[in-house]
Amino acid sequence: MKNGVILAAMLCASLPVFGQSASPQNNDRRAALDRLLGSLKTAPSEEIAGPLEQQIRELWLNAGTPAVTLLMSRGLREMKADAKQDAIEDFSAAITLDPTLAEAYHQRAIARFAAGDTPGAIADLQATLQHEPRSFSAFQTLSAIAEARKDWKGAYEAWQKVLEIDPRTPGGQERLKNLRRRALGEEA
Repeated sequence: MKNGVILAAMLCASLPVFGQSASPQNNDRRAALDRLLGSLKTAPSEEIAGPLEQQIRELWLNAGTPAVTLLMSRGLREMKADAKQDAIEDFSAAITLDPTLAEAYHQRAIARFAAGDTPGAIADLQATLQHEPRSFSAFQTLSAIAEARKDWKGAYEAWQKVLEIDPRTPGGQERLKNLRRRALGEEA
């Protein structure tokens, strides 16, 4: 059944959308993302940064075709239901349909890490950052993975990248102080 749904999604993705050009929509989405990331970098407070982060995440999640968005939504539902392997399959199918979609790699990284595949998760995070170097979410995930492995220096360095992109991420400065203390043995 699952393979049938994926096949149907792949077929739908290959059908042309009449009367629409993907390029202007992608340009509009990229321009909106650029504006939001610029606003995020200059946000005056955590209260303003939080909603901006959410808008950016929504743009990243919904950046694909309808078939890819469907697969991403299913993968997220499966993660919530603790069906990690099913989520990995859906995110993998989304990547097959759109190998440039950074958030598909990011979500698969989260699913892989939850399933115990740390090397696969790290490889997916590298792919995420290759496609979207401003993915503060990928750096947050990388920091969390490093912290889970007690790699305090790696967690600290990844969190520094988060704050370069998103200086007012909620709780960000406190987390940086904690990771700095653990990584460098310094009191912040």
